[in-house]
Amino acid sequence: MKKIDVHTHLIENICGIGSEGELRPLGNGKAIYASGKVIQLIPAEYGDKGLTPEVLTKVLKEHDVEFTVCLQGNYSGFQNIYTYEASLKYPNMIIPAGTYDPFFRNKHLIIKHLFEDLGIKILKMEVSNGSGLMANHPTVDLDGEVMHEVYQMASEHKLICFIDIGRPGNNCYQIEALSRAIKKYPEMTFIICHLTAPQHNQMDILEENLKLLNLKNIYFDIASLPNNTKQAYPFYEAQSYIRKAMDVMGIDKILWGSDFPNGMNYCSYKEAYTYLEESSLFTTEEKEHILYKNAKALFGGLLK
Repeated sequence: MKKIDVHTHLIENICGIGSEGELRPLGNGKAIYASGKVIQLIPAEYGDKGLTPEVLTKVLKEHDVEFTVCLQGNYSGFQNIYTYEASLKYPNMIIPAGTYDPFFRNKHLIIKHLFEDLGIKILKMEVSNGSGLMANHPTVDLDGEVMHEVYQMASEHKLICFIDIGRPGNNCYQIEALSRAIKKYPEMTFIICHLTAPQHNQMDILEENLKLLNLKNIYFDIASLPNNTKQAYPFYEAQSYIRKAMDVMGIDKILWGSDFPNGMNYCSYKEAYTYLEESSLFTTEEKEHILYKNAKALFGGLLK
């Protein structure tokens, strides 16, 4: 079955920052925060202190993935220029996303370079309190002045906007505020990462979120659902969450993503899509839309 992966990452060098301070590489894919916490950021077979476009494209080819959208995030450190350069090297396989911190004093220079000079067409905003905007800034209202400046910039530059709002129960998880904000930008396309990141046994939360976010210009990627639900393959709870989303949102709103490479600490790349291909909860047509057709419609025109 054809596939497009809308949620991957490239890492020239691990240089992240989060609620536990700076993140530096240790080798073999491991990294350490300033707090002393050690994490496995990259599966060792994919990288030592980074993740190259050669490794990513090799994985895509091995699994018959047509192309990918490479996103940004504080978790590994902003990789804007590295990702853009990778897209020049592999123009038919990598579409780059750019990002910035809206508190940067000279953000206008970054915006001009990324979205005007380089012509990047996708914005990724990570606002989570673990490793996003609210990890090292006070709580930011997703329907407030700071974020509306971001949305307005994206609207003016005609960008597709990915947004990761973290997990339920945290100050960054502002579904109602996000819904109010998005309604003010009907001309924009928003993609909410991780299907709003429902955890184990949170179908009620997901249903309520979907009702609030059931807008024409909102889509969802399903990256890392197996990780969030903490279940073994074939990830039945993740399947049920996706089924519910399709029942509420329709066949055209769900986009497959792997969250490569970090997502592969919890399941193999193959398992990240075969749990859908082999599922009895979806028709063949629905699987084709999730894995390929929806992403092709949104991003196919952005390939160089």
